[in-house]
Amino acid sequence: MHLDHHLESPAAVSADARRPDGSRRALRIGLGGPVGSGKTATVAALCRALREELSLAVVTNDIYTREDAEFLLREAVLPPERITAVETGACPHTAIRDDISANLEAVEDLEDEVGPLDLVLVESGGDNLTATFSRGLVDAQVFVIDVAGGDDIPRKGGPGVATADLLIVNKTDLAPYVGSDLGRMAADAKTVRGELPVVLQSLRSEDGVREVADWVRERIAAWTA
Repeated sequence: MHLDHHLESPAAVSADARRPDGSRRALRIGLGGPVGSGKTATVAALCRALREELSLAVVTNDIYTREDAEFLLREAVLPPERITAVETGACPHTAIRDDISANLEAVEDLEDEVGPLDLVLVESGGDNLTATFSRGLVDAQVFVIDVAGGDDIPRKGGPGVATADLLIVNKTDLAPYVGSDLGRMAADAKTVRGELPVVLQSLRSEDGVREVADWVRERIAAWTA
């Protein structure tokens, strides 16, 4: 379920849209959001939905472990060589916004080793509502929140909620059990985000990631047009 926004966003523009050999590099989409909001589950669902039609890879970020990458490997959402991990050693936003060198190296290594790629998903470690990606690292940002965090999260805003290219309100199936008002969350998100798209998502349903996958397809089409 999504708000009354068309999910297509303007094509991303980047100064380094081509690789050194002149070929177009992969589109890079970052996924951020608080701990436990469902970022890794969303990445896994996107991989399953898109792996037959796109050449894609994933970079995960954790502070001291490879936990998210290991989850994706256990779930076999992509061949192992298409999943890599960055251990940030500090607050996750450091490696996606302040010093992006480790993530850039990971992305470029994937393109060198398993490319050419259409898409690289870069998942941040769990952070707060201020987490944003450097545009030197990703071409578009998805921010994931969940209903269990409280239905006032969209109203509180913050850079992630307010400015991400796509906001996902995840785990909508839990709303009746945690007392979250989905209508209120949707209305608050519209107020904070204006015309930027919002998707209300439950990965418990068979096609729960469909709208987000369609949004990714639109970004890919704009990137390669």
